Amino acid sequence: MRGRSLTLSRVKLELARRSMSATSVPSMADFLTKKPYSPPSWASHLRPLPSHTFSLAHLPTPIHRWNLPGLPNGTELWIKRDDFTGMELSGNKVRKLEFLMAEAVDQHADTVITIGGIQSNHCRATATASNYLNLNSHLILRTSKLLADEDPGLVGNLLVERLVGANVHLISKEEYSSIGSEALTNALKEKLEKEGKKPYVIPVGGSNSLGTWGYIETAREIEEQLNSRPDDLKFDDIVVACGSGGTIAGISLGSWLGALKAKVHAFSVCDDPDYFYDFVQGLLDGLHAGVNSRDIVNIHNAKGKGYAMNTSEELEFVKKVASSTGVILDPVYSGKAAYGLINEITKDPKRWEGRKILFIHTGGLLGLYDKVDQMASLMGNWSRMDVSESVPRKDGVGKMF
Repeated sequence: MRGRSLTLSRVKLELARRSMSATSVPSMADFLTKKPYSPPSWASHLRPLPSHTFSLAHLPTPIHRWNLPGLPNGTELWIKRDDFTGMELSGNKVRKLEFLMAEAVDQHADTVITIGGIQSNHCRATATASNYLNLNSHLILRTSKLLADEDPGLVGNLLVERLVGANVHLISKEEYSSIGSEALTNALKEKLEKEGKKPYVIPVGGSNSLGTWGYIETAREIEEQLNSRPDDLKFDDIVVACGSGGTIAGISLGSWLGALKAKVHAFSVCDDPDYFYDFVQGLLDGLHAGVNSRDIVNIHNAKGKGYAMNTSEELEFVKKVASSTGVILDPVYSGKAAYGLINEITKDPKRWEGRKILFIHTGGLLGLYDKVDQMASLMGNWSRMDVSESVPRKDGVGKMF
């Protein structure tokens, strides 16, 4: 009887594991459809409430154990694969776009404008989503002064953006710094309006109060995934990269208001923590949330050499994680966040002992293609195959498909 009970328990755990690990792709009837939005009950007091969303992402994204080497005794690390959301090898940005693109369509826009770095994952996802919805896209991409007057090439995200027909506008880092993203997007908006277009502007990273709903909704998704398990799994901590602020505002608020109650740790990959505490506070105030950003999220500095710049140690870590766990991190966001997490654990392992941690992988695989020169020396495991002369040979035997 006891053996049968153990077998049933294992079956239940396996079914739960599959439930959390399998990506649920929207049906043909749901994908790319605009639907009325109903918020979680614990978020229904926030204002303004979104009226609709567009079904753009493949949800829910799977959650599974992530056996990184060197974890303290009893510490469990899990990973939520938001690198599987879709919009062509995307990540967290698609969740925000479900709300932002719905508003663009509501406003009868025919063009979408957004802005970011030369390898912006958000800009690539926006260009793809715009194309799906028959909207033109204009991307303002920040690059070095030496390259601002040259063809930007076809590396990484740029290849996808240009394949789907996005209009790319290059701006130097110096001009970007002195003018600012808001003024740049408004200038392009005015230009396109004079040409008879109806543009809709999405800020850097899709990070405004409306875009924040993407990760408020993610908190509900995680709740539902945990509720589907028979083993009462509960996360003590949630870890995520922070690049523009909207993701950490949404997941922190959702965890705080809802049933998760996990402490959110954000690892900033560009600006300093104080900047993000203030920026997130602005997003929360825009939703009339009535909470202090410093109460709901711990923001750690993980920018290292700077945004989209990597040390050799960070890239070695990305390579080590891929070869030991099969999870490929991007070098700009999740790679730096995971590297920062492991450094925090190494500094104070007692603090993390016995805790259950959920790491949210925010995507960005295409950013690796911009790092091939830096990573080349880390790669090995290749050789010319040596085939003995004793192996029979005959022309035409091997079919080359």
